[in-house]
Amino acid sequence: MEYQVLGRTGLKISSYTLGTGNFGEWGNTNVEECIRIVDAALEKGVNIIDTADVYSAGRSEEIVGQALKGRRDQIVLATKVGNPMGKGLHERGNSRLWIKRAVENSLRRLGTDYIDLYQIHRPDPDTDLEETLDVLTDLVREGKIRYFGSSTFQAWQMTEAQWISDRRNLLRFSSEQPPYSIINRGIELDVLEAARKYEQGILIWSPMSGGLLSGRYTQGQKAPEGSRAEKFKGNMLGKVVDPTREENQIKFELIKQLQLIANDAGLALNHMAMAFTQAHSAVTSTIIGPRTLEQLHDSLHASTIKLTPDTLDAIDAIVPPGKTIDDLERGWIPNWLAADKRRRI
Repeated sequence: MEYQVLGRTGLKISSYTLGTGNFGEWGNTNVEECIRIVDAALEKGVNIIDTADVYSAGRSEEIVGQALKGRRDQIVLATKVGNPMGKGLHERGNSRLWIKRAVENSLRRLGTDYIDLYQIHRPDPDTDLEETLDVLTDLVREGKIRYFGSSTFQAWQMTEAQWISDRRNLLRFSSEQPPYSIINRGIELDVLEAARKYEQGILIWSPMSGGLLSGRYTQGQKAPEGSRAEKFKGNMLGKVVDPTREENQIKFELIKQLQLIANDAGLALNHMAMAFTQAHSAVTSTIIGPRTLEQLHDSLHASTIKLTPDTLDAIDAIVPPGKTIDDLERGWIPNWLAADKRRRI
């Protein structure tokens, strides 16, 4: 396992992050097995765990807290805030009111008195970014969090945040967590360069494009029972990997061509896909989200793989740098694309 410094924090984190979105009802309800996954990841050198309050309605954080009893200081613990946690009007978003409540709830579920990296899960169009940065700065000074970051922000939003922090003498976002994969390269256009400019670490999610690059799905056929497409059928998480969705057919065609490149390199496609995310110099760590021990070990196998320039060039010829094939893989729909924002009435 290799380690890199997260932005300019001084934190040295492993090149692979254990994501726990599959801990709990969203994936694996067997707490003992989830704890074994944590054990195995730490044994392999992983030293950062990423979760979120919204994962399985808080259950993921609770399981992570159980797994870290007696060894909390061994890892960098990251969680997120902002997505809806209930039906209440103020049980979501990036306001001072909600973040102050949400961080206490996360600390309780995680069984800790501090969070190493507290991340804003999505931009919030209803909350001034200055308010969000102000409350996050307060939480650092209170000792409840050590650093804070963003997730799925656009490059201009990352830049605005840096300018606000500079103007108001507030602490800065230390990291950004965007989606990135071999068939979803949109962040190469500007997000990764903005992160480099402002010395933000990059923790990327969905390196397998939701599972399409795992080989689990077959073009045009019904999704396997228990798969992400079947479990989240009807919402964005399911649609992005639905093998019967018309918009996904072009991705299957590209995957066939990528498989040939992997064969020529002597690699499994999923290992090539994981290694690809680590080939970009702006990426600090790749988040893997195993549901089982087998999936963990398979994903971490890619940590020993370095893609050659010839292989990377061949990939570029199939999916050009900066190309996004499916807009759903961007992770969110900008509110400014709504009709009332686009049309003068």
